[in-house]
Amino acid sequence: MTSTPHVVVVGGGSTGVGIARDAAMRGFDVTLLEKGNLTHGTTGRMHGLLHSGGRYAVSDQESARECIEENMILRDIATHCVEDTGGLFVKRPEDTEEYYREKLEGLRECSIPATELTAAEARAQEPYLAKDIEKAIEVPDAAIDPFRLCVANAKSAQNHGARIETFSEVTDLLVEDGEVVGVEVTHESGTGKHVHGVEGTVEEIRADHVVNAAGAWTGDLAAMADLDVEVRPSKGVMTIMNVRQVDTVINRCKPKGDADIVVPHETTAILGTTDEEVSDPAQYPEEQWEVDLMIEELGKLVPILEEARTIRSFWGVRPLYEPPDTGTDDPTDITRQFFLLDHDERDGRPGLTTIVGGKLTTYRLMAEQLVDHLAEKCGVDTACRTAQEPLPGSEDAGAIEAAMNEFGLRSPVGKRSAERLGSRTEEVLDTDDPNPIVCGCEAVTRAEVRDAIDESGSNLNAVRIRTRASMGNCQGGFCAHRLANELYDEYDERQARTALDELYQERWKGQRHALWGEQLGQAMITYAMHATTMNRDHDPASEDQALDFGAFDTGPGVPGDADDAGPGEVATDGGGDHCGD
Repeated sequence: MTSTPHVVVVGGGSTGVGIARDAAMRGFDVTLLEKGNLTHGTTGRMHGLLHSGGRYAVSDQESARECIEENMILRDIATHCVEDTGGLFVKRPEDTEEYYREKLEGLRECSIPATELTAAEARAQEPYLAKDIEKAIEVPDAAIDPFRLCVANAKSAQNHGARIETFSEVTDLLVEDGEVVGVEVTHESGTGKHVHGVEGTVEEIRADHVVNAAGAWTGDLAAMADLDVEVRPSKGVMTIMNVRQVDTVINRCKPKGDADIVVPHETTAILGTTDEEVSDPAQYPEEQWEVDLMIEELGKLVPILEEARTIRSFWGVRPLYEPPDTGTDDPTDITRQFFLLDHDERDGRPGLTTIVGGKLTTYRLMAEQLVDHLAEKCGVDTACRTAQEPLPGSEDAGAIEAAMNEFGLRSPVGKRSAERLGSRTEEVLDTDDPNPIVCGCEAVTRAEVRDAIDESGSNLNAVRIRTRASMGNCQGGFCAHRLANELYDEYDERQARTALDELYQERWKGQRHALWGEQLGQAMITYAMHATTMNRDHDPASEDQALDFGAFDTGPGVPGDADDAGPGEVATDGGGDHCGD
């Protein structure tokens, strides 16, 4: 083994970037490989809850204790990623008093702060709660931005010498004499930043140890070394509302079930979720009834949701795992604890360790225990410091206030910028160039967008997860082309158009299950704007057959009505392949 052990981490979700950061801080030579953007898998498809542990206080107390401990740590080290919303477990008349008492007792047994509230006290805190709720328990839940958190961990790892490669898929594990000695990886656009139009490369990376942190794809990676890790992927739907109907995390106080939580997140509220086992984490049905269930059930807690506007829905897959022969049939019964699998000890296959299970709230603890394991194997005696050292952007809470004063950031726009950037506010916003708003819904400025492009290349979805641009009410309808414009002049037109297409594609797919009422009208406005200004419906207009814009601006019974549609008019079915899967 070399004097500086080289570790390859496969997976760019919260666990993977947490491991990369911890290992790099302890002096390991680290390479992290992710087949898509950071947060490509489960991390980027969760409801944004920083668990207090309350949801597990009855059924899984070990997980609950881990959650409350890590909750408090993340509030300190990731201040610019966490919003202290607080949480309520709300009891409805049909929910049993017995379970309410079990919940309260479990919270106390797990040392989770809990305060009982009357119905009137709960509604004073959250006026839109149903009038017939009976009481509630207040807990220290919070909202956390998983994108910001992962980017900050990756940046910290880089600052400590790690190599972070996105759009780099591991296609094989290198096995020699029964030992895993590295990986074969295909870089979609070469190494470094993801840049459209650059020819891909294949690389063999040798390592002293490979860490499998591939989440729902953990079993697929292990199989490359002829190992069996039986992950049980479980899908769950989340539905995003157009505004925050609540400012506190609202949980239903009942045993396991679907559609039992509302999480206020940035400018929106996220409703969740379901728990249904699937065979393939990449291919599974996304069904309308699941979205309808969110509105129907959570409307019993917050009735205003029944009339509110839904802007998109998305599904995530939990990488659930339990030891062999456990025999659990219902995925809701599978523990949310995490497991560290040393394949040398378990399978006689040295050079590979798998970490699986857990949740975003415990990502740092998972990383610490995994790197403790590596340190023991590799003879590294440096202690973990990730619970004490803040992430980039959270080093100095006072720096946010100072930057807001210095730059006059007392407007809502300035406040949003400072909240996203944290202690990096001055570094990013101290520019002599004009700094207009690029994304109006989320109040994202040009300086933030350009900073994200510098970090991530021409990939606008990578810009999105760093800034929240295109994640507001219009879902990119009014700002996606502005984001693409910011790629000039570092990137050419072809690269910018490809990046724009990818961003449109990602934004569209989550809206398909929300196309009713006001949101259907919003989608049609977006379609009409993009079809008429950029020909994004690919209409084959010519001098002899010009596009008839009457379809967009006339009502029934006049030329341009659907009954009179001619061969040159625009379809209303999504506009062809740019709106497909």
